[in-house]
Amino acid sequence: MAELTDLELLAELGVDVPRDQARTLTLLQERIIAGFEEIERFVKEHGRLPRHGEDRDIFERLYAVRLERLRALPEARELLVGIDVEGILDGTEPVAKPADELDDTELLAELGIEPGSEDDITTLRHVSRRAEKRAAEEIANREKCADFSSFKPLFEAVQADLSAGTRTVRPLGNSEVTLAEIQPGNFFIVGGQVAYIAASTEAFTTQYERADRRVRVIYDNGTEATVLSRSFQKSLYRDESARRVSEQSAGPLFGHFAEPDDLASGTIYVLRSKSSHPYVAEHRTLIHKIGVTGQPVGDRIANARNDPTFLFAEVEIVDEYQLYNINRTRLERLIHRSLAPARLDLSAGDRFGKTVQPREWFLVPLPAIRELVERISDGSITEVLYNPQTARFETAG
Repeated sequence: MAELTDLELLAELGVDVPRDQARTLTLLQERIIAGFEEIERFVKEHGRLPRHGEDRDIFERLYAVRLERLRALPEARELLVGIDVEGILDGTEPVAKPADELDDTELLAELGIEPGSEDDITTLRHVSRRAEKRAAEEIANREKCADFSSFKPLFEAVQADLSAGTRTVRPLGNSEVTLAEIQPGNFFIVGGQVAYIAASTEAFTTQYERADRRVRVIYDNGTEATVLSRSFQKSLYRDESARRVSEQSAGPLFGHFAEPDDLASGTIYVLRSKSSHPYVAEHRTLIHKIGVTGQPVGDRIANARNDPTFLFAEVEIVDEYQLYNINRTRLERLIHRSLAPARLDLSAGDRFGKTVQPREWFLVPLPAIRELVERISDGSITEVLYNPQTARFETAG
């Protein structure tokens, strides 16, 4: 008699050995279940099914497409029917465009798969890039904002400002987002959502001897997170589509709005140098060039690297404020007079051996510049001078 295996021996003895169900699943089935579990987590967190729409973040859109694909696959329905306790597969939500109406390129884009890759429905669990997975983890760490009703008007106002053109969004590109910019009152776009810095703790020193603080971040989808400002800074760097939302423009200065017959007379611009000069590099977040121009700012700085006025270096546009019915030359003199105590003693030798003394560079923080614009708008700028020791505007003596 042939030797019996352990399982055969137990069977002969009448012992029923349960089979390991996990081992009977194919790789495709395992990935379908894993993908469905991600959708379940979304439903539990948000209390609804994922939806399509350009206003939704990439992960919700991905889950919406994934759910429709699972609903359309008979083998997926058969596999998931026993674990779909929430009835997700049979739930209904309004969608912008059914998955079966998407062409191949659109479907791949929704799933986060680059055209031409070998990924398909068998890679449901692995459609996100590593950066997107980190972003997903950050989203998972957020919680419902209990007092979102008090912040909702702020998001609505920002959207109205963007539509009206009194705020703009700027790509981060390679520019640095400083910790000083991650402060209460500022808005960013990260992970496809508008983020508002609502509160901040006092600065403290980490175990790595670096200054940091915790900030409360509110998102326009009604969630929030309390994170280190450096962690939020990193999330901006990791998101190639991250944007700054500018401060609200002072609009037509010395007036509340532009009349139909008002004439646009220029722009106040605030620039930050990308010079590698040691002093500039050390104080980059405080050194700003402030001027007034009658041409588009982009045109004004197009030749910055060859212009001693710009220290022979590229510059970054930090803020712009439109002017109406104002004498640009007089306004610029007024600005420079008010900031005179903070003017930097810089010089730039040009290629012909001459030394140029730039007059529009100041050692002044961005909040003070924004106060300057407000004072220009209400007319109080003529009464004050900037004090570098206190970093405040004080009544001129």
